[in-house]
Amino acid sequence: MIPLARLTAAALLTLGVAAAPADSPVNVPEPDGFHTGPQQGYTPPTLKGAVVLDIDGLHRVVAEARPVLIDVALADRRPAGMAPDKPWLPAHRSIPGAVWMPNAGAAPLDPAHEALFLARVADLTGGDRTKPIVTFCHPDCWGSWNAGKRLVQAGYTAVHWFPAGIEGWQERHETAVLKEDPAWAARPASAAQR
Repeated sequence: MIPLARLTAAALLTLGVAAAPADSPVNVPEPDGFHTGPQQGYTPPTLKGAVVLDIDGLHRVVAEARPVLIDVALADRRPAGMAPDKPWLPAHRSIPGAVWMPNAGAAPLDPAHEALFLARVADLTGGDRTKPIVTFCHPDCWGSWNAGKRLVQAGYTAVHWFPAGIEGWQERHETAVLKEDPAWAARPASAAQR
């Protein structure tokens, strides 16, 4: 029979792990492929083939390498129950100078939209696969992890992932209102609403 004190300690440990903060020691392994579950949730501390940045690392990369910053955060949705004739003007705040491609980190991403994402990144980098790129979203966002993995698999050699995302940036800096990247916005509506 298990002593009650040991059982209680084990239960508390289990609850502590389940409710641990984003910077917890929960060891989420990298999946072999893309993460296809919900985009919000604990992410791995690593991304093979990419450099994981904290805010100080992001400052260095921005100052030294002028990377392409790619925000893949989802677009806000009209609140349920809001009358269609009521004005609704959401504003997406992000890292200044970033290119916002909502949901570009989805998985699976159909081949046409994956090709569009990679073509847009090629445009942004001038076709230079050694140009530094930083993917981000919000904390605990698999979308930014997937976007980084997609770029690594496409042969980009200076991919960086900033898992602290927009909120990590705004702890020390102002954000800017971004419009959706026009080339990405031109994709069919069915893909935009995924």
